[in-house]
Amino acid sequence: MNNFEYKNPTKIIFGKDTIGKLAKEIPTDAKVLMLYGGGSIKKNGIYDQVKSALANVNVIEFGGIPANPEYAILMEALTIIKKENITYLLAVGGGSVIDGTKFLSAAALYEGETPWDILKNNIRSTKGMPFGTVLTLPATGSEMNSGSVITRKETKEKLAMGGPGLFPAFSILDPQVITSIPKHQIANGITDAFTHVLEQYMTYPVGGLLQDRFAESILQTLIEVAPKVLKDPTNYEAAANFMWSCTMALNGLIQQGVPGDWAVHMMGHELTALFGIDHARTLAVIAPSHYKYNFEAKKVKLAQYGERVWNITNGSIDDKAYAAIEKTEAFFKELGIETKLSDYTKDYEGTAEEIAKRFTDRGWLGLGEHKSLTPNDAEKIVKMAY
Repeated sequence: MNNFEYKNPTKIIFGKDTIGKLAKEIPTDAKVLMLYGGGSIKKNGIYDQVKSALANVNVIEFGGIPANPEYAILMEALTIIKKENITYLLAVGGGSVIDGTKFLSAAALYEGETPWDILKNNIRSTKGMPFGTVLTLPATGSEMNSGSVITRKETKEKLAMGGPGLFPAFSILDPQVITSIPKHQIANGITDAFTHVLEQYMTYPVGGLLQDRFAESILQTLIEVAPKVLKDPTNYEAAANFMWSCTMALNGLIQQGVPGDWAVHMMGHELTALFGIDHARTLAVIAPSHYKYNFEAKKVKLAQYGERVWNITNGSIDDKAYAAIEKTEAFFKELGIETKLSDYTKDYEGTAEEIAKRFTDRGWLGLGEHKSLTPNDAEKIVKMAY
């Protein structure tokens, strides 16, 4: 196992009817900017719960953060933060709203020329305006980590940022919120969390026995509860396990002491930026081709995954590894998630070349756990995913 240091300061408040505990977490003298998305929280009762809990707190609202948090819209929120002397941020939403709030947390204290530099130059944020979250869509794990991904439409870019200053102070996780989530969004959340685990697990053995089993248990849990939450989101036990699995998939725990890949995400982000495809679905498009292309480097872990997660016991290491990829792709399809780029757009010619050029222009010359995947390799992987 590799050396590591791990600290996660986010307080998790988990369970039924926990939104009412908001007032105990936010300073009474704070001036709060409450951020949310397209307004679904006003239809499902979450908005009213939050407002009731914060009845004695000075709250200003900013809605309209899109599914891929857009830089231009976030800059409008930043103007309000500075004009109104906001001292605390509250994200009420899924990963996109929380990611957007993290960017604003960093941008509010950034002293450079333009906040876009934080993303363009991958500036590590060691301090930020304090914020908390009320999670409304399990998927990204953003409620318990310090990472964020922001989109800029004018340049068709989707870039990541983060740093130790961007952990939420607290996150409220009430599994009951999933009862109002559309089925395709639940499927996205399962796929997103599943792929997050694979990015930290599907590399090569380093003797991280406990980390491997943590990862495998999350994958097994997602496989078990997926049909239950899709069939009946009011099944609280299934919903609770789904929500907690999504959080555990990317709160930093399972990546300690082991190598990480993340090339699937790097390529997937480009597909979202270019075509507007849901983030989770881009991961399902890239992952099978990525594992096939890098089969020799990953086959030991692929076979282990096949044995432990999918109960594949027959055949050689190669046989088990190939079968594991097929099982993964079949699982995505059972969720209603297509796994080829041509399923989402007919205008895909030249996409692989464009992504390779973007990686080259940014200096992203070595991706994956070995930092050995070149832009040319990425081009071939994306073409395999057509």
